This record gives sequence, structure tokens and C-alpha cells, in this order.
Amino acid sequence: MAVKLSTLSICLGLAFAALNLIGLLFPAQFGAGARKFPRSIPVGYVLTLTGTAWFMWNVHHESLADFESLKPILFTLFVAVGLGTCIFVQDFLAVRGCAVLFLLLGKLMVDTERWAASEWRLVIAVWAYVMVVAGMWFTVSPWRMRDLVYWGTANDSRIRITSSLRFVFGVFVAALGFTVF
Repeated sequence: MAVKLSTLSICLGLAFAALNLIGLLFPAQFGAGARKFPRSIPVGYVLTLTGTAWFMWNVHHESLADFESLKPILFTLFVAVGLGTCIFVQDFLAVRGCAVLFLLLGKLMVDTERWAASEWRLVIAVWAYVMVVAGMWFTVSPWRMRDLVYWGTANDSRIRITSSLRFVFGVFVAALGFTVF
């Protein structure tokens, strides 16, 4: 199933802008919620299991050629890792689940933008690579996301400034989807 770059750009841009609009309008509540995120176990379950399901969907749709006979074993192993993470690695589970989703979303973004005719596709590619690097970094050191969240939510002014920058970027990406892609 292929996603058009315009659709992906619009959806990502609007979702990113909407999330950050909350930070612009309600900075205190946004900051409080953001500070709870890194150690939220219920959110961690949702993100980790979503990441596991998405990864399994990707594996199911990939042609593994030499590994086709091993697919059932790999499926079992990957599901066990996803569920085991929820049970045994609950410290910073939300950050780890978010990191997995960053990696998977980065793959989707790069796969989608790869054949686009416009050079503006590089906005999506660079964003994807930033997410992949962040996903890898937060996987091996999840406390770094907590530290970044705490820094970004230190006061209402900082929340408004960073949210406004991210909001503008989200609107820009959505505008690319509506106009260029």
C-alpha cells in the first residue's frame, strides 16, 4: 500500500501543527502533560504495542527471499520482544515506544518521498532522518528525551516559543502537501 507524498505531508504537517497548537494555547497544561510523558506506562504500552504491530505489518509485507521459511519464527520472536518490552522494560517505556515509532515513521517518510519530482521532498527526507537519529538516540539513552522535555517545558515562555516554531514547521509541511506535492 503506497501513500502519496501529498497525503503524507498534509497529515504529518497538520498533526504536528495541531499538537503544538495546544502548547501555544495552553502552555501550562501542555508542559505538565509533556513532563509526565517519558515515564507514563499506559502511554508506553500504547506506543510500544503500536510500534510492534506496525513493525510486524512491515515484516509481513517485505519479501525476505532467503528468510521466507523463517518468517513464522521471526514473527514469534518480534511479537515476544514487543510484549516482553512492555512487561520487563517499563522504565521510560513511553520514550522507547516513541523511539520505535520515530524509526518506523522515518522509514515511511523516506520510502514515500524517494521518487517525488520536487526538490522540496528533501524537507520530508531531512525531517525523516532527524527522526531516525532521534529514535536511535532515545532508544539507547531514553533519559535524554526526559531531559529535553524538561528543558523545553521549563516555563510558559519557552513552551510558547518552541511550540510556535514547531507549529509553523507543521503548517509549512502541510502547505507543501497542498501546493507542491
